[in-house]
Amino acid sequence: MSTPSPILIIGAGVVGLVLAQSLKKEGIPFQIFDRDAHIDARGHGWGITIHWALAALKHCLPAELFDKLASIQVDPEVGRNDTGQFLFLNLEDAVPVFQIPPSKRLRINREKFRKLLLEGIDVQWNKSIAGFQATQDHVQVTFADSSEAHGKLLIGADGATSRLRRLMCPETGALNQLPIRFLGGTVKLSPADIAPLRSLDPLLFQGCHPATGTFMWFSTLDTPEVNGSTGASEYYSAQLNLSWPVKGLEDEIPATEEGKLTKLKSLAQVFESRLKKAIHDIPEGTEIIEIKLADWPCLEWPDYGGRVTLIGDAAHAMTMYRGEAANHGITDARHLHDHLLKTHQGEIIQKDAILEFEKEMRERTSWAVMMSRQACMDAHDFKRLNKDSAILARRAEKV
Repeated sequence: MSTPSPILIIGAGVVGLVLAQSLKKEGIPFQIFDRDAHIDARGHGWGITIHWALAALKHCLPAELFDKLASIQVDPEVGRNDTGQFLFLNLEDAVPVFQIPPSKRLRINREKFRKLLLEGIDVQWNKSIAGFQATQDHVQVTFADSSEAHGKLLIGADGATSRLRRLMCPETGALNQLPIRFLGGTVKLSPADIAPLRSLDPLLFQGCHPATGTFMWFSTLDTPEVNGSTGASEYYSAQLNLSWPVKGLEDEIPATEEGKLTKLKSLAQVFESRLKKAIHDIPEGTEIIEIKLADWPCLEWPDYGGRVTLIGDAAHAMTMYRGEAANHGITDARHLHDHLLKTHQGEIIQKDAILEFEKEMRERTSWAVMMSRQACMDAHDFKRLNKDSAILARRAEKV
């Protein structure tokens, strides 16, 4: 008896690994590849919030793996008693002006989440896709190291800058850059230093300065309970991010690390004292990361006879201002899993399954990308904010 052709997954990020776990659970053959040399090749340490996609994630993962999610929360104590509160502040006085409608959520460490999802999954590392060929019967992938892989379906889960998407859509696959610049970093704070920020909210908050349009995001990344520092030298890790609209050359990102930190401190000069101090106290030498804000609204791509498709950020890159990218990616994995299971069981042919999957995904996420784009713009225009603004509206799957 011949061995069934595997499904080929490009990208071992969160979405690719969730899909891999769901296929493994069903006994559906697959292979998964990633361009990085190993799991720790790049930083993945910021937080991620799973909210309306929790049910989809539970559907995809083995029960014992889903139960471990509680162990990778950024703040287990808040997680045990979470109200779902999410405040939006006036950064001039740190007064909450809006509260985003709460929802059940898990705020987890992205790096630990990815490593958890690796359990039982054999990733082939150092595999950067260079090209592919799809026929009526199979798909062949060529990697940059000249190796090849063959399967019955090729799935691109290789992120917002997806190489596979650009191969599929050479004229339309480029990201749409937004006129906002973003810098952020991770800092270690003593209990005394973080207390003024956690008094506003112990988990996370965001806000905008009315006069400058500068946006701030704060989130706790770990606590002494999590990082093992309970005792004499306790510390917290926190994420401090600022973004701002580009109005001229002076608003562009400085080229040097020193210049990036100076830029952050200059932007925070007009903040309320606690918020200003948090930014001004970022130590020299801290790695300040630029995130290029861009999106791609799930445009059409060739169907290749149902042999090639995209999921997650590769299919619908969106900004983080509604915190929904991972939730949509996990939902993609759930729907694709369901369609592939029907194919595996002989209930539907693969071409029809992929077309049905893409139709649902495109209808759901094209809207979400545009909402996230609007949320990005709303976040930097305090005077136009209201409870119905995209950045403040309830996070929920559009049905």
